Order: sequence, then structure tokens, then C-alpha cells
Amino acid sequence: MLKVQEIREIIKLIDKSNIDEFCYESDGTKVSMKKQQGQVVTEPVQVQETAKPQPAPQQEPTAKEPVQQKEEPAQKQESPETEQGSSDYDQEITSPMVGTFYQSPSPEEGPYVQEGDQVKEDSVVCIVEAMKLFNEIEAEVSGEIVEILVKDGELVEYGQPLFRVKSK
Repeated sequence: MLKVQEIREIIKLIDKSNIDEFCYESDGTKVSMKKQQGQVVTEPVQVQETAKPQPAPQQEPTAKEPVQQKEEPAQKQESPETEQGSSDYDQEITSPMVGTFYQSPSPEEGPYVQEGDQVKEDSVVCIVEAMKLFNEIEAEVSGEIVEILVKDGELVEYGQPLFRVKSK
């Protein structure tokens, strides 16, 4: 069954694309979307005997959001230390999409980059998973990774800074 976050991602992607109609069916669940006058309109979800678990996915994102909000103050507490180094960067690598950030190609392997690593424009720095698709993100700048702003497995938004880079 699709989670609420996955449905939201699908809506955003379809809204930005040239697709006029989208249908998805799995395990008795059917999601159908059509664009009308440039807006995405979703049709009711049809579910077979799985209607009761549906509220649980809606509760999961709300349960996860406070956890992320608790992590943000921790990052802000660290920011005075990093503010000293904030002038040490002149570029940021941002997320080109909404998804889940991964530092390495698999849990068994090491991260693509670490702080202090040199990157080129075509260097892969991370993966952002969106709708079960793993998208390799390239640096698009040359320089040194000064700071990694996102933790492995964390949800990221479109345009959210992932890395700070000092150009050569």
C-alpha cells in the first residue's frame, strides 16, 4: 500500500511533468490521477479489505515530523561551531527533488564523499531516492566538501542544501 508521503511525491512529480493521466494499481489498491487545466486531480482510492490500515500511514508522517523537528534544534546548536567555518564555502549542492538522502550506494559500502574530499562537476556525491528510484546526484561544482548538511536516510525537499563546497 502506498504511504501518504509517496502519494504526495507522485502528485508533485506528475504536476511538474507533461503527463496528463496516471494510474497505479497494486495489491487491490488503485490510485488514478488526471490533470485538469494544469492542476492534478486525484480520484478516490479503491481498497479491498485494507481500509483499516490506511490511517496508520497518515499517522506515521506526523510521528516522524516531530522527530525531525527535534533534530533541527540539535543542528542549530552545532551551527555556532560551523558558523565560524560558514565563510569557508561559496557554493551549495542542493537536492533536485523530494526524496530520501543516502550517502552511500548501499549500506555495506562507504559514503560517496566525506568532509574534506575533493569533488569535480561530474562526481557523484549522494543518492536521493524518490518513489523507489535511486537517483545519483552529481556535484555540478568543483571544489572541496566543507560540510555535509543532511544525515543518511533523512528526507530532503526540492532545493534543500545537502553539501557546502569551497570552489577551487
